[in-house]
Amino acid sequence: MEWTGRVTGAVRRHSGAAVQAVRRAWAGPGRERDLVVQAGKAALAACGAWGLAGWWLKAPMAFVAPWMAVVLVESTVYRSIAHGLQQLAAIAVGTVVATAVALVLDSTMATMALVLPAVLLLAQWQRLGSQGIYGATGALFVLTGGQVSVASSGARIAEAVFGALVGIAVNALIRPPVYLRDTRAALEGAACEAQEILDAVADGVADGEWDGHEAGEWHERALRLGRLVDQARSAVGWSRESMRINPRGRRGRAVSAPGKAYDDALAVLEYVALHTAGVTRTVLETADQHEESARPGARITGPYADFLRHTARAVGLYGQSRFAGSGGDDCAADALREAVAGLRRTLDELQRRLPAAVQDDPGALATHGTLLAQARRLADQLVQD
Repeated sequence: MEWTGRVTGAVRRHSGAAVQAVRRAWAGPGRERDLVVQAGKAALAACGAWGLAGWWLKAPMAFVAPWMAVVLVESTVYRSIAHGLQQLAAIAVGTVVATAVALVLDSTMATMALVLPAVLLLAQWQRLGSQGIYGATGALFVLTGGQVSVASSGARIAEAVFGALVGIAVNALIRPPVYLRDTRAALEGAACEAQEILDAVADGVADGEWDGHEAGEWHERALRLGRLVDQARSAVGWSRESMRINPRGRRGRAVSAPGKAYDDALAVLEYVALHTAGVTRTVLETADQHEESARPGARITGPYADFLRHTARAVGLYGQSRFAGSGGDDCAADALREAVAGLRRTLDELQRRLPAAVQDDPGALATHGTLLAQARRLADQLVQD
């Protein structure tokens, strides 16, 4: 019964997730709708390739065409073309080598024993990328498809070329994928999460009631923030690739590949994530210490909490001004400059209060000095931008 309950619960969770994904795809643009569109395009490419090659042209190896068409409806137009060329080269080499050896040896098993190791080694060739394995696929099509002949092998290569052309054409001409929306969402999400973490730490430090469990949760969130920034960097790369050889980008000037502004934003968010993790780590280590002297006193926690709040606000405004669209939002940019000015003032106040607060206590000096160093690094990254 317990096993049945676990299975039922897992089925319900996955079913619920699937239903939510369908609702999001139906509701508006997003990743789910993009996946549905790409799946529909792949099916369309396969049907078109089969209809032309198998039904109309009566090609002898028509099954190769829809197979190639499906696998080449890739996530970007550039990737469709690059992978298509690599895949065709691998298939051609595997087909030619298998045909030549099979005609000489006249034994399928002996040919497999000789050809497959060779083409699998060829699959590791860097110029073929991840498509090198299709060399073995081409060889197996030859060796397991009945009587081997030069004509049948030539037909396979011709059908592969035809299917690749159909798949690339469908992907390029029917709503070619562009991922600028995903890139902005990833960057905005990282900036918003950084703001929320810093606000939470500021509230906890100001109250003076934070403990090891709460500090541990802050630190876990800060570590996840670093992964969010990595995802944003990957999204920027996908966006740039999706605009290469993309007729959709050429038709509209409003759609353009991420420029230097996105690189600058990634650099800033990377440092914010790094030093937010440093701040939360220091707070966690301080919370785990039993000595009261190790904890920052009231003369430090107030200015430090103010600094974190100003930093959080500056990070949030940075996201609004940088990712609001082309040129950013002027109001958010002005607010960001004001927030940075407040950041400088709270950092100066923190520096003035530190010497008197620590006095001759080495433990407090180490803790407070680490917090101040993290504060300065955070401020420097936002101020220099």
